[in-house]
Amino acid sequence: MENNEKCAQFSSSLSQSPSSSPLPCFPSLNSQSPPPTVVLSPCAACKILRRRCVEKCVLAPYFPPTEPYKFTIAHRVFGASNIIKSLQELPELQRTDAINSMVYEASARIRDPVYGCAGAVCQLQKQVSELQGQLAKAQAEIVTMQWQQANLVAIILEMTQTNSGSQQIDTACFLDDNNLASAWEPLWT
Repeated sequence: MENNEKCAQFSSSLSQSPSSSPLPCFPSLNSQSPPPTVVLSPCAACKILRRRCVEKCVLAPYFPPTEPYKFTIAHRVFGASNIIKSLQELPELQRTDAINSMVYEASARIRDPVYGCAGAVCQLQKQVSELQGQLAKAQAEIVTMQWQQANLVAIILEMTQTNSGSQQIDTACFLDDNNLASAWEPLWT
C-alpha cells in the first residue's frame, strides 16, 4: 500500500506540470539506492549497442561519443561482453592501454585476418633487417673509401718527397677536408 501512495503522489505531481506526461510507477527493489543517472551524451559504445549510457558506464571513458569507429572496430573482433569483462578484470591504470591495444589488434585483424598484428610485426622486423644490411654495406663502403684516401695521400706524399726539387705538388686539397668544395669546382670558368 505504501508504494501505491507514493505512486499516486508522484503521478499527481507530474500531472501538475504541463510539459510532462504521467509515467507508470514501478515498485523499486531497493528503495535506499537511487536509480542510475542517465548521461546526456551516451558514449560511442552505448550508441552502437543502442542502450542507455549510465553515469558509471565502464566503456564511456574509453569510447567517447566523438570516436565511434574505435568501438565499432573492437566490437567487431572481440565483442562487447569480452571488452567489458577485460576492463573489469584490469586495474584502472591499465585500462586505457588495454583498450588501445584492443583497437589496434582489431584493426590489424580486419586488415589481415590470418596474421593480424603478428603480420605487421614480421613485416617491420624484415624491414629492420634489410635496413641494417644497407647500413652495414654503407659503413663498409665508408671504410673502403677512407682506406683508399689514406693510400692516395701516402702515394702523393711519397711523390712529393722524391720530386721535391723538380716539381711542387699542392697536397693541401687532399689533406684538408675543408677544401673539398674547391677540388670539385670546374676548371673552365
